[in-house]
Amino acid sequence: MSESVIVPPVLYLPIVPATNQAGEEFVVRRLSNGRYGILAYTALDRLAKSCGAEQPWVLLPIEQLERVKEVQPFDVVAFDLDVPETQRSADRLR
Repeated sequence: MSESVIVPPVLYLPIVPATNQAGEEFVVRRLSNGRYGILAYTALDRLAKSCGAEQPWVLLPIEQLERVKEVQPFDVVAFDLDVPETQRSADRLR
């Protein structure tokens, strides 16, 4: 039996410094299937456990994901993805 994710009306999205150092951006990662997924967490404790306790984040109403996609393209929403510790530094994502 497959475990499904119940999607709440808001999501916790981790943020990192923008690649051009002009602000911050959402975390979009290449997934094992080659597609790009934006990391999104259904609860704050899941974000902290999966990304690190010091991970900066924003709370985003789910209906705003399409606006985010216009600025930072992604193929799928990766819900509650556990990020390996090798991709973290100082208890946050690199």
